Amino acid sequence: MHQPPVALTIAGSDCSSGAGIQADLKTFQHFNVHGLTAITCVVSETANIVRLVHPVPVEIVTDQVTLLLESFPVAAIKTGMLFSATHVTAIADIVRRFPQTALVVDPVMIASTGDPLLEADAVECYQSQLLPQARVITPNLPEAEALLKRRITTSAELEIAARDLADRFRTAVLLKGGHLEGPLCIDLLIDTDGCHRYQAERIAVTGSHGTGCTFSAAITARLAKGDSLSSAIATAKDYLGETLRKSYDYNGTTGWVHALNQGTSGF
Repeated sequence: MHQPPVALTIAGSDCSSGAGIQADLKTFQHFNVHGLTAITCVVSETANIVRLVHPVPVEIVTDQVTLLLESFPVAAIKTGMLFSATHVTAIADIVRRFPQTALVVDPVMIASTGDPLLEADAVECYQSQLLPQARVITPNLPEAEALLKRRITTSAELEIAARDLADRFRTAVLLKGGHLEGPLCIDLLIDTDGCHRYQAERIAVTGSHGTGCTFSAAITARLAKGDSLSSAIATAKDYLGETLRKSYDYNGTTGWVHALNQGTSGF
């Protein structure tokens, strides 16, 4: 019987299912990848608000990750919301023992609502312990600005920033430029083969909650299936565009809530 490849996501739980573990699992399912989960935080949130973050004790997080890596042939790992320096350090220590497994680090720091999702002292742990281990890191502009401690306001600065991050952490960097103004959303990959440019027309939606999680999860799924990094990113970007084009809104008591339409039929 055919066994699908296995990917593990280490991230927070989003009760609105637009981001985090829930978005990752829907994305893995779409690409016919068996998804494993280690939950780092339980978050009360929607696309409009982050109301409460409850971190899972680090001992439980590390036991989840260790058990899964010992029990399954995990081909790729994605990290999302890790929240604290203690969590980042613990995960970095574990994945260091599995260097053959492709690691995608989405350095989740700030929610699309502007709410912080990472404690301040965890940034240094990310930089010194986790980012250098990654096959690729996938920061958006605010996260790149936090790592570089400078503003990024133009497409020219986008490439300079991506190269600076790649040099600093000695790893491939996919810098997502969706926060830049303009008709195109441009993402840049810097790796050992040079600079790769991915662009797509900007899709008018009321919100973008979960796009970063979905994008990095799709890259992880495609790496688990054996794609090259550049091919995995191209497929993931196409998939993200499709989820945005098919997204929808709910008008509830807290106002309009935007949701991506992560499909479940694989390709």
